[in-house]
Amino acid sequence: MSRSLVSLRAVTPEDASHLAEVWADVIRRIGPEDQVVDMATVIAGVLGSEDQRIVVAEYDGHFAGAVHLERTTMSALNLEPVVRALSPHVLAPFRRHGVGTALMDAAVTWAEELGITHVATAAVAGSRDANRFMARIALGPYAVLRVATTHAVRSRLSAHRRPVAAGGGRQLTQVLAARRSLRRSRAGVEG
Repeated sequence: MSRSLVSLRAVTPEDASHLAEVWADVIRRIGPEDQVVDMATVIAGVLGSEDQRIVVAEYDGHFAGAVHLERTTMSALNLEPVVRALSPHVLAPFRRHGVGTALMDAAVTWAEELGITHVATAAVAGSRDANRFMARIALGPYAVLRVATTHAVRSRLSAHRRPVAAGGGRQLTQVLAARRSLRRSRAGVEG
């Protein structure tokens, strides 16, 4: 009989550096030391909350991955309770060994304990493997989260509100000229 090499446990403050490594692509783009400080802050918040958990997966005694779980609502407008499994990540050497399945099983188990009938997650849009895994375990798309810098959005919004130049009417003049030209070409074809 084979035994699973995957084990799950609750996060500890000593896991901060491992979490900074496993979640490197989804946390702030700052120096590695600052990322570890960020993860220590996240861990402290989780340990002080009844609505959050971080589950750590180990494979044969080695840190292999983690998931952040939160009891919340479907959205700020849809108050349906949900357990959100945020960033279920597995380190590359431990992929395809059941670690991701174990992390998502932890999310489902906690939801069942809480009497919550929905589990939600998010996968990085460009991660084909992660999105295929989520689809295989019955998680379908619910919404698309789009993100941009404030500056980028402001510049695009400003482009949509550009005022017509004073005395301009240039665009109207061009439209009328194009219509006259079109009428002349039609008259030439018909005549």
